[in-house]
Amino acid sequence: MTPVCPFVKAARPDDSSSKKPGEVPNKHGAEHDGKTKKESGDSASISPKCPFGYDSASASPKSGSISPKCPLGYDSQTFKIGPLSCVLCQALLFESSRCVPCSHVYCKVCISRFKDCPLCGADIEKIEADTNLQAVVDRFIEGHARIKRSHVDAEDKEEEVGDDKKVIYEDVSLERGAFLMQHAMRALRAQNVESAKSRLSLCAEDIRGQIEKTGDTSELCSQLGAVLGMLGDCCRTMGDPGSAVAYFEESVEFLSKLPTDNQEITHTLSVSLNKIGDLKYYAGDVEAARSYYFRALNVRREAIKHYPNVSSQTLDVAVSIAKVADADRSLGNEDEALDKFQEAIKLLECLTIKPEEVSLEQRRSSVLEFLKNQLSEKQSD
Repeated sequence: MTPVCPFVKAARPDDSSSKKPGEVPNKHGAEHDGKTKKESGDSASISPKCPFGYDSASASPKSGSISPKCPLGYDSQTFKIGPLSCVLCQALLFESSRCVPCSHVYCKVCISRFKDCPLCGADIEKIEADTNLQAVVDRFIEGHARIKRSHVDAEDKEEEVGDDKKVIYEDVSLERGAFLMQHAMRALRAQNVESAKSRLSLCAEDIRGQIEKTGDTSELCSQLGAVLGMLGDCCRTMGDPGSAVAYFEESVEFLSKLPTDNQEITHTLSVSLNKIGDLKYYAGDVEAARSYYFRALNVRREAIKHYPNVSSQTLDVAVSIAKVADADRSLGNEDEALDKFQEAIKLLECLTIKPEEVSLEQRRSSVLEFLKNQLSEKQSD
């Protein structure tokens, strides 16, 4: 199943569906539609103050509202590559590094893969850290990604404008979690794992803070569980299995608090359990691995009760059965492993997949082939 961003308002970086019908994109990506929001009595909406001082103070307070604009182009309507972005991973710069002698700047991880500057083609004699620019990027993230908190008191959102007008500060670009998630996803796609981990860590820190103030709501637990799972993936990719297991276990802790009738939540929960099992398996602790595989299987069996006709749910159950069977075989439980392989094969052979679900059919075929090979090897022994 394709991972789904836990922040519903977070559009994918290349998603053009967030534009309004008939909207013409600005070629520079730095200016956006200045349509005003509806007036409500004496109150109006205003964009948060930009950390660089580019706010909307020049707009007339008599209009009742102020156009929400970010001068660098980072908003929810047209998420462009701004001047603080790395043109290689297309996320905000992380460990900003300057090429010598051409002075073009990229993320350290991104530019380290090149011998010539991707922008101008000049030979790269050396790469120098640009700490001043990185400090600007970090301040920019603080301004855009931490300017609004849902639990802020009303009086903290208001500022007197003129004699009798009040401006209510709202997030007119992106909610903090969505902003950070977009950059993390961009970095992950470009294999800039350290950048993604940094953004996800900020995101997790913020959600924890909200949970401390508002309690374990389903929405916050779901978001934190998904973000922690992605942090676990980052650590595993970076060769840190201990931290990966810790993140996956915490993800399981939060997701286990949620109802089991949501497909995405149960899938994410079972995947986190399987990933812990995989790491335990590779570390040689097969007993622990089987325990986590079995827990994932139980989660998926429970989920299929709510969605018995969903093909992906049946496929997930078959995969979990196969993982438990593989662990049983490694532990010497040959007969149990044989029964489980046969059960998984039967499930997949009886599974009906719609013609349009091409990727699901491909996955079913590959899993079925693997299981039959395992069964054949087992029977030949």
